[in-house]
Amino acid sequence: MFHVPNLYRFRKQNHPYTSEDSDGNNGAFFVPTTNCMTVFAIASDGYGWEHVSVSLKNRCPNWIEMSEVKDLFWDQEDAVFQFHPPKSLYVNQHPHCLHLWRPIGINIPIPDPALVGLKNV
Repeated sequence: MFHVPNLYRFRKQNHPYTSEDSDGNNGAFFVPTTNCMTVFAIASDGYGWEHVSVSLKNRCPNWIEMSEVKDLFWDQEDAVFQFHPPKSLYVNQHPHCLHLWRPIGINIPIPDPALVGLKNV
């Protein structure tokens, strides 16, 4: 289930990224991670998609940071995507931003974990 961490919601007055709890799953968030970095996240749930963009100023977020954001905005057992769309559909508004996506009302097919490797080796 998609849910936003209102504790980390960006609430600065008269700023384009400002939102309030009444905006639901839409808004900007400054999310602390276990490696002492704070990532900037923008969440939305329109057009049939749940979406969170995740960025840092000087580098792309790493796997641990993306996983922590995923588990903060979705339940641990929810599956979400990081897409690599066709080059012709690229939109890049920040050089260090990655995106998490989940279609609303559609079960995402999950490959068998054995295709990745052996578990508990």
